[in-house]
Amino acid sequence: MVLLRLDSLALSRSRFALSPFAETLSTMIVLSRPCTEPWLTAWHARHHAAFRARLDADPFTRGLVMLCSSTKYLPDHLVLPPPGGMGTTLESELVEVARVPDTAVRSSLVQSVADSWEHHDLDWLTGHAHAARSAELFREVWQEHVAADWPGRRAMLERDVTYRAGLLAAHGWPRALHQMSRRSAWVGSDTIRFSDRPGPDRMVGPDGMLFVPVSGPRGAWLCEAPGRPYALVYPARGAGGQAEGERRDPARSERAVARLIGAGRAAILSELERPATTSELAALLGQSLGTVGGHLAVLREAELLVSTRVGRRVVYQRTELGDLLADAGLGSGSSAAKPT
Repeated sequence: MVLLRLDSLALSRSRFALSPFAETLSTMIVLSRPCTEPWLTAWHARHHAAFRARLDADPFTRGLVMLCSSTKYLPDHLVLPPPGGMGTTLESELVEVARVPDTAVRSSLVQSVADSWEHHDLDWLTGHAHAARSAELFREVWQEHVAADWPGRRAMLERDVTYRAGLLAAHGWPRALHQMSRRSAWVGSDTIRFSDRPGPDRMVGPDGMLFVPVSGPRGAWLCEAPGRPYALVYPARGAGGQAEGERRDPARSERAVARLIGAGRAAILSELERPATTSELAALLGQSLGTVGGHLAVLREAELLVSTRVGRRVVYQRTELGDLLADAGLGSGSSAAKPT
């Protein structure tokens, strides 16, 4: 069992961050496997063939990606903590990855092979500049399979942060971290159980931790680097949805609710299955801030939602009445969380 033990200052200084690099790694793992999540089927079908062609064309790419998708120990040079908080850029992360020396890359790949549940070798690890080649691979995958979706993905990730920040303000870190991943849990007053597999505990110092959501449907990993805070990558809430066959037939009831309160307000009410700010809703729905703000005012007056302030953000969430209307007429799950 791997435990993250936080000192007395770590809790107050822990924070959230975004990582385009971790998002790209999560995407690569999803594309390397058969699609098992119904809500990802269309996106996976559009990208899978091109991604597999890339793997087949380059032994280094294939070896690295297939190892990452079948090991309990991700290579160290691919799990560096994001350096820029919520404003982290892919380029800033790629620069750090490319600097890792070949000896360190090979050493961690040997550990990844040892901890894999499939058979791997390192015959593909030829030449030199392994970290720089990895960084270039991530840049290309980002450009081809992630960049076009990033605004929508980022909005969904920011919503997860907003949701957890609200829980943090009201209830503290244990509640904010609840169900971040299938294996992580808060243990006692100052300890996070990160994994149930054997491994050394980590001591989290006064700089605290980073918590980094990604849109992949599963998987969590720990990022670490000397002199940097640990970062826990986890699947964001709302990264998936129900299968079509598991839903009630929504078309008729959706039209009825849209006629009742208007299509724009119905879309906002559906999106507010998870709390969000005006700007997040505007980005997700492709509407102006003024339009969304007007709809929110009407829905709030109708007591279908309420607003609360979390730091500098005003977060909207459905009331019990709003939940009843949404559940009856709009189904559950949000199409905006699906990669497109």
